[in-house]
Amino acid sequence: MSRLRWSLLPLIAFFADWASKAWILSILPREGMSRPVIPGFFSLTLGYNKGAIFGSLHTAPDWLRTSLFTVAGLAALWYFGREFFAAGTPRLERVALGLILGGAAGNGLDRLLRGHVVDFLDFVFRGWHYWTFNIADSCIVVGGILFAWSLLFGKKAEAAPAAE
Repeated sequence: MSRLRWSLLPLIAFFADWASKAWILSILPREGMSRPVIPGFFSLTLGYNKGAIFGSLHTAPDWLRTSLFTVAGLAALWYFGREFFAAGTPRLERVALGLILGGAAGNGLDRLLRGHVVDFLDFVFRGWHYWTFNIADSCIVVGGILFAWSLLFGKKAEAAPAAE
């Protein structure tokens, strides 16, 4: 598949994230508002995350958060983008990188335009309340898992036929 067609993957992840955030902001106008979808298990709950993963750094000064997130975001986009478009990148790795890029771009633009990330997917399982998250977070996590899988097992699978 051509690089141009591969570019659709991060774009789809990015636009799915942004469309979902626009939708949730239209139905839940205030932070903390919630609508149960599956009572006791899954709700749509509007939250704003000024911090990083799991809300870390949310109490840090704005200038520090902005500086750290800008540098980290640009470095991630540069590295993952370079790997994503590199010739010879294995398919599974390219899918993983595309998801990571789309998710990072979605949350990055959120931070740039709003000063925080919009979260709304809210799960409770057997009394354990998971952190509220969004589509971009999901893309980053799934992409990270696929990327790790590719790095751990992709080379072995590719090398196996040559060894036989």
